[in-house]
Amino acid sequence: MNSPDGQDNSATVLIVDDDDDIRTLLGEYLRLHGFDTLEAAQGPQMQAILAEAQVDLVVLDLNLPGEDGLSLCRRIRAESTLPVIMLTAKTAPLDRVLGLETGADDYVCKPFEPLELLSRIRSVLRRTRLQNDSQPHSTTPVKLRFAEWELDLVARHLCSPEGTVVSLSGSEFRLLKIFLDRPNRVLNRDQLMDMIHGRDAGPFDRSIDLQISRIRQKIEVDSKNPQIIKTVRNEGYVLSAPVEVVAE
Repeated sequence: MNSPDGQDNSATVLIVDDDDDIRTLLGEYLRLHGFDTLEAAQGPQMQAILAEAQVDLVVLDLNLPGEDGLSLCRRIRAESTLPVIMLTAKTAPLDRVLGLETGADDYVCKPFEPLELLSRIRSVLRRTRLQNDSQPHSTTPVKLRFAEWELDLVARHLCSPEGTVVSLSGSEFRLLKIFLDRPNRVLNRDQLMDMIHGRDAGPFDRSIDLQISRIRQKIEVDSKNPQIIKTVRNEGYVLSAPVEVVAE
């Protein structure tokens, strides 16, 4: 469905917030701009909706009664790559870091302008769709092999040298894919931010460093002394491993 500004917003957004007014106002605003919306006040309602409905993105409040947003985001990320935007009334960097560490694709601090959240929803959905469009349409899995690891481009997960499946958040998958597409090439933070976030990235956004740290914890023998994704002082990061395309 096209919004009043002519953009195609054919997607379903699940709003999870215990504040009735926020759910109602945000739902009305998103529907005005062409989205379908579903609403949940707490975790159990969210889980029930996700089990029954096709949802394209979740807007998830951090401070929920019962199971909080961080825990719910971990639960979503363990089961899928469904995009999540975290809402938080807190502005401390630690809260934003915690949200990203759990696998959220973006965050917005309360109070927020609905237009800002609308922009971020569109941006995350656009990145997700571009990533999905770039995936092979064959039923034959295609993988990228590096340092005895394999990144499955269809299932969007990692397979360790021992054969263990390691889940990735949407942002982790996109970032690792960028490195695997450019082995032995130094990429600075601005380049990575532009490739992942485009013009929506803030000038002081440190989420790239956080996401690289999370990837290193999953693939490096010693994440404090990385040998696969290395830091090049004053320049950026580099994937120091050959990459092989594998079709099965």
